Parts: sequence; structure tokens; C-alpha cells
Amino acid sequence: MDLRQIVNDIPDYKTFLTVDELNASSRRLVEEFPALASLKPVGQTRGGDPIELLTIKGGERQAFIFGGPHPNEPIGTMTIETLSRRLCEDTALREELGYTWHFIKAIDADGMRLNEGWFKGPFTPANYARHFFRPAPFDQVEWTFPTEYKTLKFDSPLPETQALMAVIDEVKPDLLFSLHNSGFGGVYYYVSHPCEPLYKLFHELPEWFGLALDLGEPEVSNAVTFAPAIYQMISSKDTYDHLEQNGVPDPAAVIKSGGSSAEYAGRHGSFFLVVEMPYFDDPRVNDQSLTDVLRRDAILQSLDAQDAFDGWINDQMAKVEPDLRQETLITRAVKAFLGTGPAYREAERQWASTSEETNRPASQAEYFSSLLGTKFYRMLLLGMFARMMEAEIAAGNASAAIREAAAQARARLDEGGAELETQLNYRVIPIRSLVGVQMCAGLATAEYLRDHPRG
Repeated sequence: MDLRQIVNDIPDYKTFLTVDELNASSRRLVEEFPALASLKPVGQTRGGDPIELLTIKGGERQAFIFGGPHPNEPIGTMTIETLSRRLCEDTALREELGYTWHFIKAIDADGMRLNEGWFKGPFTPANYARHFFRPAPFDQVEWTFPTEYKTLKFDSPLPETQALMAVIDEVKPDLLFSLHNSGFGGVYYYVSHPCEPLYKLFHELPEWFGLALDLGEPEVSNAVTFAPAIYQMISSKDTYDHLEQNGVPDPAAVIKSGGSSAEYAGRHGSFFLVVEMPYFDDPRVNDQSLTDVLRRDAILQSLDAQDAFDGWINDQMAKVEPDLRQETLITRAVKAFLGTGPAYREAERQWASTSEETNRPASQAEYFSSLLGTKFYRMLLLGMFARMMEAEIAAGNASAAIREAAAQARARLDEGGAELETQLNYRVIPIRSLVGVQMCAGLATAEYLRDHPRG
């Protein structure tokens, strides 16, 4: 398999495809390759969109790849767009790998439609935040699989999650590839099991496209590191234990969601892969030179800043609460993140204050992710709060308190965007590069599993 040649053939995408554009493209592919490609319904979204499984015939091994596990993550939809066509056109590649391939391009189509306002640009942090949507934990397709652990019991999978469960149980995938992506930073990976032969390639792939590994603070502090920027896939049980060990009396009251697709597919021995990549990066995301700031202090400063930021939104919420009339996915998300954020941060504060891992100078990458990268992510909740207020106004509920909160949120978004423009040396990463890393990592993993069968 010549990954370099495959890379050369990736289109130079300028924008992300909408849900309707993705669906139309799947139908064209099936019409063009009727002997290879097929579509079948496997469920329906909460909003009534059909969930369709695109299958490309091949060998006995099974790969199941789904895009948009969080609806603000469309990179994977473009990866499926590219890979599904390549597999239809490239008989030699299909036969060499020996898989039958199954795809769902956008598993949370309802949520993805709520992000489409930024899909065509302009690609700036501020515009991304203005049109951003990420569901509440209990509304996330990826994290609502049934699970039971200690006091945590979740048995209310969403219709979209039920569709994934049905496909996983039907095909029993050798490879399950959930196409997540981050927003700002560098490239990093989650895998279900150690896979040492892949680590060198995983480290090299970003370099092929001029991208950097993310060597700053991991997404979660309890992540198990297999190699730099390569982590064991986190689970609901891991999260529970981490919260419990760091002072949360009943973690189930904080988590309020279920297991992941990786946990569910574990019953079939599936290998699970995630390749996290950002829309924006900065040269500091993998700078390993040391600062004169303790890692512990940088983390604690970041947590304090998040407390203050959420405090401002909570103050605004208190002013508008009596006037709110809409119960939307965005409303549910804002309330959920504001409600559970303090408990998660207290656990992080306990860990950072007591762990010997944090009692050393922070690298530039760690300092950057704690004190600058987090500013980007704070804007996203603010963007959803602004959209929440605007939905009330659009529905005819334009009380003075709501109009004032909407104006203040927009002003703060503008200020935050301007601040990021001056403090970050960011660039917009070409979609082609993001697709390239994700697709090559997936193909390399499929090849690895071909030579290292499960069990």
C-alpha cells in the first residue's frame, strides 16, 4: 500500500460539505458503482433524518467508520467522502487490504445542521464560535451507549446511538474508526490497545502535511499515554474513577451520560481508533522547551479563568431565566455544561494540586494549551449562549433582559475573537491535510490489523 500515492490524489477541498451535500454524494457513488457500493437505512435521527449505511464490498475483514460523532466535527465526513470513492476506484487497494467497508457519513445529522453556519467559512476562531454547537453529554451520540459501573447506570441510548449499536452488532468490526476532531492545537490519537508498530507512522503522518503533534496538556488529565500524543481510549469507567479519586462524592451525578462506541464494541474484540486534529494550529503546540512556570500553576490558572468565564455566563443566565421559553438542543447544552463544569474542574484542581506529575516546569506546549489554547475553547460556550438568546428573540420572545444578554454575549464574542487574533499565531489548516492524516492513519491501522488479527 503506497500511502504517499494515496495522499497525492486527495482533492483540495476548500469548504466542508453539508449534510444534504454528503447524502447526495453517497447516492452518486452508489449509482456510479452499483456492483460495489450500496446504501441501506439503519435508523432515523431524532429530527427525522434517515441514517444510512454505505457499504463497499470487499473481503472477510470488517471495517466500520462513522463521521460526526460530535456534530462540530466534520473533518471525518470529508475523510469518508474521499476514502469511500478511493475504495470504489482502486481495486488493488481494496483487494490488498481485504476488508468490507461500512460508513455512516454523519451520525448526528441534526446536530451537524446546527454547525453548518461555519462550514463554508470564513474560517476564523470567532466565526467558528458564533456558529458552534456541541450537544449536552446526555445528547451526544458517542457517549450514550449503555453502561453500568458502580453508581453509574445509563440505559437510554439515543436513536442514533441505537443505529450504531445495531451496525456494530451486525458487522462485528475488526476496525471501528470514530472520526472525531478537535478545534485548536495539534494531532493526537486514541487507540483501544497498544499497537507499537504503528507509533512511528502515527508520529510521522502529521509531518507529511506540515502539521504538528499535540504535545501540550492531554485532553483529560487521567489519559494513559502509550507514546507521545498516543493515548489509550478513555472510558466512562476511567472518568468515574478519576472523579471519585479526586473528591467527587458521586461521579454518576456529574457524568450524566453513558459509555462510548469503543466500550460497546469491546464485546466483539474490535480495535478502536480516533485521530484528533484541529482546524487551527500554532507553532507552540509541540514546543518542548521549558518555561519558568510550574505545570501545576498553569493548570490551576486555567481552571480559575474557566470558573470566572462560566461565572459571567451564569450571571447572565440568572437575569434571563424567568423569561426563557425555548427548549432547544442548544439550550440543553448550555445548561448542562454550566451545571457539570464546576465538579469536573474541582476534580482537576484536586489532581493538579496533589499530583507529582504537575510539580515541574511546564513546557511551552503545556503552558500554551493551559493558558492560551483554552481561551479558544471558552469562546465556544459563549457562542452557544449567544445563539440561545437569539433563538428566543427569533421566536418572538424579545424581553429587555434577553436582548441585553444577547448584545453583551455578541460584544464579548467580538472582543474574544480580537484578543485571539493578537495572542495566537494561528493558521487555518487545509482540509486536504486533515483528511490526509486521518485517512492514512485509518488505512495503516487496517493493514496492521490484517497482519495482527484480533485474539
